[in-house]
Formats: sequence, C-alpha cells, structure tokens
Amino acid sequence: MNEIERYEFDRVGYITIRGLLASEQVGRLAAAVDALEEEAAARAAAAPRRKSPTGLLEYHHNAERGYYVNGARENGNTIIIEDFFNADSEFDALVNHAPTMAYIDAIVQERPTINNSEIRIRYPGNQTGTHMGGPIGVKHRYGYNQKGINCMMVRMVYFVHDVGPEDGPFCVVPATHKSNMVSPYEGRNPDKEPGMIGLPVKAGDAILFTENLRHGGLTNRSDQTRKTVHIGYGPFWMKSQNIATMDEDQYLLPQTYARYSPEQRQLFRAWPITVEREFGERNEG
Repeated sequence: MNEIERYEFDRVGYITIRGLLASEQVGRLAAAVDALEEEAAARAAAAPRRKSPTGLLEYHHNAERGYYVNGARENGNTIIIEDFFNADSEFDALVNHAPTMAYIDAIVQERPTINNSEIRIRYPGNQTGTHMGGPIGVKHRYGYNQKGINCMMVRMVYFVHDVGPEDGPFCVVPATHKSNMVSPYEGRNPDKEPGMIGLPVKAGDAILFTENLRHGGLTNRSDQTRKTVHIGYGPFWMKSQNIATMDEDQYLLPQTYARYSPEQRQLFRAWPITVEREFGERNEG
C-alpha cells in the first residue's frame, strides 16, 4: 500500500486496486466460480440444512466439499457460497496471496487471519441492501493510532469479469466509516440512498474496504450475472464472520488444511484437536 492508497483508504474507507490479479489467475478463478455455481445452485434448497447461529438464514451444507450455500438461481435473487476454499484447490492461490497481504498487513495491526470467505452470484434484477456505516460495534471498528490505520474487519472483493454501471456494481457511501451517527435514511435500497456511488471495475481489479463503511450493491440492470469472490480479514482472535458459521471456528476440511503451506495455515485461527494432532501442530490464539 503506497502513500496515496493509504491516504485515500483513511479518507474514504475504500480503495479500488487495478489489476491486482493477473489475467491467467482471473481465468482460472472464473472457471472455478462457474463450476461451483452449477453444483451449488442445484443444491441450495436441498437437505441437509443448517440455520445460521444468527438465526437469520438457513443454508444447505455440502459436507463432502465443505461449503455452505444460500439463495436461488433466478432473476432478482442471489446465491452466496461460503467456505468456498474447501470446494476447489483453484482458490488456494488467494490464500496468502502476496499482493493482497501487502495491503492487509498495512491496515490490520495484529496478526491477520481470514474470517470470511464467500462467492456472491447476483442475477439480473438483484440488489444488495445497504448496510453498515457509523457506530456499529467493536467488531467492525475503524481506528487510527500512533502506528497508523488500525482496522478490525476488512474485506477484499476480487472481480473475475468486468462490472459496468448497469451490472450491479459494488457501492459505497464514502467516509461513513468515520461517521458518529447511524444513517437516518429509511430502507436499505442502495439505488435511493443519498451519497451512494457505484464503483465500476475491470476483470482482475479488486476493492478493499473497511466493514465499518456503509456499502451494498446497486441493482443489476443488465442481462449479465455478476460474480465476485470475497475474502475478509481481521485480527487473529476473531472467529468466523461467515453467516452460516458466525463466531464459530473457521471451517476448513482436513484435506484443505493439508494442501496449505505453513504460511497459509497461519491465516486460519483455530482447529479441532483431531486436526491439530494429525498435522502435529499447535495454532496460535
């Protein structure tokens, strides 16, 4: 993160990073997302089911491939696939991805770990309701101290295809990560909220933002299904922030963990004792 990026991130709460992923990486990730969409969409309404610890949503759990899925493949709807790392080794390239970690290490002062992993597939007509912004609790806090930027939850969104103004772009209300008041505007429609701006991107770009920033997704007014890969980071003591496994240990299958290097393993917080014994390791935190 250079000086200008650091300044802009502090000023508005997000930055757009052009070309963070190489074109070859984008192609492989896009193919993996497409393949997982086909399987997950067919299973989204099937058993076994698991209600989120928050009580808000219910997910299909594919225990063999280790992912959770919610939603429906239809216009106006979205499919969210959580813990996608388990499902395909193509996503391993994003675990301890050096260009990404250079940004994360610059804004998360404690040892960072991955606490969120989701693929969002937004069909034509869909929007993501506005949320966050202002004083919303310690977990999402944005801070600044003598060492510089000090974030809790942050998220990197990777784009595997171009997203134009009509394609349901990610949107933000800049600088609301520093607001002392909760938004007074009624409803969660991002198309109607004052101050909301869309962020068009190209394939290979990424958007990094603090979860304390007010954000959402504008309505997808095109015929293109919008697909993005999200990875969230925070201090090592923070547990899973995926909706299906909220505040539980991060969920990786033993075979997924076995694929990882020691550096990649450090990006996940805690393990069942059976996994620790199997790999002869003791994990921090």
